[in-house]
Amino acid sequence: MTNDLFLRACRRQPVERTPVWIMRQAGRYLPEYRAVRARHDFLTMCKTPAIAAEVTIQPVDIIGVDAAILFSDILVVPEAMGMQLTMVESRGPRLDPPVRSADDVHALREVDPEKGLRFVMDAIAEARRGLNGRVPLIGFAGSPWTLASYMIEGGGSKEFKNIKRMMLDEPELLTKLLELLTVNIRRYCEAQIAAGVQAIQIFDTWGGILDPGHYRKFSLDPMFEIVSRMQKGDAPVIVFSKGASHALGEIAAIGADVVGLDWTVDIGAARSTTGEGVALQGNLDPSFLYASPENIRKEVMSILRRFGPGPGHIFNLGHGILPDVPVASAIAMVRSVHEESPAFHR
Repeated sequence: MTNDLFLRACRRQPVERTPVWIMRQAGRYLPEYRAVRARHDFLTMCKTPAIAAEVTIQPVDIIGVDAAILFSDILVVPEAMGMQLTMVESRGPRLDPPVRSADDVHALREVDPEKGLRFVMDAIAEARRGLNGRVPLIGFAGSPWTLASYMIEGGGSKEFKNIKRMMLDEPELLTKLLELLTVNIRRYCEAQIAAGVQAIQIFDTWGGILDPGHYRKFSLDPMFEIVSRMQKGDAPVIVFSKGASHALGEIAAIGADVVGLDWTVDIGAARSTTGEGVALQGNLDPSFLYASPENIRKEVMSILRRFGPGPGHIFNLGHGILPDVPVASAIAMVRSVHEESPAFHR
């Protein structure tokens, strides 16, 4: 591989400079992505391997990131389980009918990812061919808790009233759903690795809506089941649990190679909390990319200094890049990491 900095950093091996990639880096901030999106709806892009591979590779060519992440969506798993997935413009995803009863859970199926999610595996193969060994390819999946939140709410939510009601009134039913999701997500991750991704990220987007006790039971424990049982070969596993800084030490102990940090966390303090057994990924505030290139560079330097010297840092945003961020700002961030980080690796 021409550039394996990302994989070496995931394994806490020495690197010449800190690698950088951006969550949601294949997205609407890129004019090239918008040109493709103008011709195809979102799910068609996800399910057409050649298109998914094209937009996966765009950020590598345009902004110079050190890893590609497969263009897809976490909700293809609930769809494969039997739910109807639609993307409503300006409103986000809808999953119908919502999972609210024992009958609804019973109607869901275990997924053979080689069949029900074949388009993802084909997109991985296309993307690997297009990348031609330039940078690694990252696959991903949503966490059981996060997928359950979408499935029970029927889409996005601000209150999460339905899943929290089920959590308190019918914890056995929620546990049954989480157990099914845990099996399906683990198999999906394993299939992606077999198809050619070189790392896997688990997005626990809604872990932060839980208090610490419920977080451990309903979010962290299912992720532990996935990570501890996954047949991953030599592919590093990243766990990103947004809003769960109270549990960084526990997240670091479940067996993942990398812990992702949101932008509310001091990366230096996180390094002390998690210890030397895991790498850290993050964690620039996505809104900082609206600032001038000079101030973007200052904030990049601040994070590099707080992490300090030594291996085990993958630079990223603390969540996904926002759709109206100027491309020049994303390039400025990547360039700042590339130019300033070598001093921390001598």
